[in-house]
Amino acid sequence: MAVRGEVVAWLGSDEVGRRQFPDAEVVDLDGGFVAPAFVDSHIHVTATGLTLSGLDLRRASSRAHCLQLIADYAEAHPGQPVWGHGWDESTWPDHTPPSTADLDAVLGARPAYLARIDVHSALASTGLRSRAPDLPAAPGFTAQRPLTGDAHHRVRAVARDLLTGPQLAEARSAALRAIAASGTVAVHECAGPEIGGLDDWRQLRELDHGVEVIGYWGQAVSSAEEVRTLMAETGARGLAGDLFVDGALGSHTAWLHEPYADAPDCRGTAYLDADMIEAHLRACTQARVTAGFHVIGDAAVSATVDALGRVVADLGVPAVARCGHRLEHVEMVTADQAAKLGAWGVLASVQPNFDALWGGSNGMYAERLGAHRGSQLNPLALLASQGVPLALGSDAPVTGIDPWASVRAAVNHHTPGSGVSVRAAFAAATRGGWRACGVRDGDIGALVPGAPASYAVWDVEELDVHAPDDSVQRWSTDPRSRVPALPRLDPADELPRCRRTVHRGAVLYG
Repeated sequence: MAVRGEVVAWLGSDEVGRRQFPDAEVVDLDGGFVAPAFVDSHIHVTATGLTLSGLDLRRASSRAHCLQLIADYAEAHPGQPVWGHGWDESTWPDHTPPSTADLDAVLGARPAYLARIDVHSALASTGLRSRAPDLPAAPGFTAQRPLTGDAHHRVRAVARDLLTGPQLAEARSAALRAIAASGTVAVHECAGPEIGGLDDWRQLRELDHGVEVIGYWGQAVSSAEEVRTLMAETGARGLAGDLFVDGALGSHTAWLHEPYADAPDCRGTAYLDADMIEAHLRACTQARVTAGFHVIGDAAVSATVDALGRVVADLGVPAVARCGHRLEHVEMVTADQAAKLGAWGVLASVQPNFDALWGGSNGMYAERLGAHRGSQLNPLALLASQGVPLALGSDAPVTGIDPWASVRAAVNHHTPGSGVSVRAAFAAATRGGWRACGVRDGDIGALVPGAPASYAVWDVEELDVHAPDDSVQRWSTDPRSRVPALPRLDPADELPRCRRTVHRGAVLYG
């Protein structure tokens, strides 16, 4: 491959290339595997950095272990507020999170915010709760259990204000360094007033790191004029991303038609009603701006698809399709809904690692919904078969930022028939991410002459190349597919290790 400036100038055999470019600088990759760089279609950069540089509770194996990790961190960082992420009581023996009293016993009066792994509920110490005097009146408040809904959003904002500028700046830099080291050159930052706030988004936009940050702002509007004002204020690519219609299954806040199997009196939380969803879609469509929502539960998906249908009936399919509206997660979707989304040009930003973490007969999905409902989540093959374009994301810090892990999870789905081919998964993690943010030049995300020189070099154990008539072939090696022969991605295989990441000709890592 020959690169001139920011673009791929040529591809071919080595001997021809050396004759055609006799004065070129030659880099021998010594067997390295070169592929288009990845795009993460859903991420929270600052929160990811805070987890990398702060208290990561994802390894907590029990309630007692979680409390010990919190105590150890507090002792090592005296006088500082405690910000942590990642506990998941669904994997613990007693399935019980720490209480407020448990936190106070190890932290005293120190303020502490500790988000559950899905970031839709959080533990908060009395030292933090007391800084939000109106907290008890907020929906989702409980005195001892994790906070959800508006109560969670309020206490998170208070905790965020306790973080210093240098802490936040280092978190952003740490996240972007890790993203580049993962072979990823662009991310879709899902920002919003309840997530990091406008200041955080502006600080992130101003960083000149090299990783391309494409922002979506999750704030509901009701008129085209509001759309244009908010777009100008934020500089976002669209009013989409984590505009919450509902919450998450792990926190019992995903909005369901039928109650949770392990909480029979609960159907989750609806943050936006049908009229608000429709008004947002209509306003963005009229302004020709991408709209979108965070939707996980089947009731949330139904409300959103129904609202889309009303906007389509009024404004027409072309008006809706040209906006590139998108849904994040869309975990509980029916065949009829998927067909409508495909017909209306709606994209799906999906997170295959959710199934890797919580799918299966003994996983969190089965615990929350029962075995039958729990086995129907994240139907990637169904969406793809109905013409819904897929883009793969991590939702970091919810899951890790290794894009090969996302590709592997999309292929090795817990539910037979719900996964996609390696070729489709890799395309969704590269070209799919560009298409989801409106870049559709036909070249970016592939290594072809004229395309941006955005690629990564990997050390791999083995490339899984089969003959065209091999019955175990799992993707096309036809050059027209623009997808190279890919590393083996069976569950037991070691994932590729990134050696170098390049975006538009500039080395970001390695």
